[in-house]
Amino acid sequence: MTTADAAATLFAFPYHNCRNISSPEDTSASRKVYAGTAPARSVLELEDNENVREYLVEAKGKQKKSPTLVHQAIRKTLKDNSPLFSILNGGIVIVARDAEVDDKNRKMTLLKPSIINGSQTQGELRKFYAETFNEDYQEPSIRYEIIVTDDDDLIAEISIARNFQNDVRALSIAGRRGHIDALEARMIEHFPDVRLQKSESEQNDKEDTLDTEKLVQVTFAALPVEMMEKFKRQSDPENKVFSYSQKTRCLKLFQELVEKPENKKIYDCFLDVAPIAWQLYLNWKQHQGFIGTGIRSIEREDRMVKEVPDGLIFPIIAAHSVFIRNNGMRWRMERPEVLTDADLIRTATQAYQEIANHNPQTMGKTKGCYSLLMSVTSIYARLTLRQ
Repeated sequence: MTTADAAATLFAFPYHNCRNISSPEDTSASRKVYAGTAPARSVLELEDNENVREYLVEAKGKQKKSPTLVHQAIRKTLKDNSPLFSILNGGIVIVARDAEVDDKNRKMTLLKPSIINGSQTQGELRKFYAETFNEDYQEPSIRYEIIVTDDDDLIAEISIARNFQNDVRALSIAGRRGHIDALEARMIEHFPDVRLQKSESEQNDKEDTLDTEKLVQVTFAALPVEMMEKFKRQSDPENKVFSYSQKTRCLKLFQELVEKPENKKIYDCFLDVAPIAWQLYLNWKQHQGFIGTGIRSIEREDRMVKEVPDGLIFPIIAAHSVFIRNNGMRWRMERPEVLTDADLIRTATQAYQEIANHNPQTMGKTKGCYSLLMSVTSIYARLTLRQ
């Protein structure tokens, strides 16, 4: 690292007071923990790249949210009672790779610091100083805790643990733990420009940013039934319903595949199937074969199919799971040419009309719709195996 690079990673942190509150366990593990109060301005320029969630009011794309009651409460305290901010606000937790304390000048020099809990507080403070603060206000203080460690895995776990009270979504946890990295690498092999969404506040409405949760769902839909035996409730073909109706459960099951060595065989299959499942999803999402079916829930534009509801697509994707086979090296789809998309569209339309009562959500959640489509593909799968 050059001198310039090193300087760029250092951060001056003025404080009012600072105490070393490291426990014996911290000391034995070469960690340090400091706590105290600081001028609120001290935290305005801190990064929050190690946090599992950024300031949600300014989050990019679809994940941007309106101010919550928490944001409104912080604003009210700053505006109406800034002298009490340090005892009414929960404060900020910071992680740093190293720290040098200069108690004479009441300043710490932090190496590569990041907020890991308190991004919403920092966001509201920035807003307060930019829009409201003036000479009539008393400079607010803020409570802080600084954890000094160079253990990247521990930093990730601290970030997750300190944010559980804010209902952090499973996606942010999976992304922070690196669970999505191998899946992203496998997808890039087939879709070179694609990147996966790895947190709830990350933008996912660009063409090159893929909805990770949806990818995990469609992959479970396409996963061979024999790979689902571990998850007993989902082992039957009809129970592919969970892939459509239980998004959070799908992501947690995926995390279980990543974390437990005994699941390696299933995990390897999952990685192979993911690009296949996503291509199926893309193909059926705008399949022009639905023209003339009379399905009103399909979105059209200039007489062309613009978007097919997921409730119609998931039973079709699940029906393809019978064609996912291992060639000795990787799992791949071996669908016989004699089975046409028109055959599947006719069966899907029948299920939509007769079983789901013309409701795409009902179709996505009904075992009978999956079973009907699976019965068709299973016939072709058996014929293929006999050849």
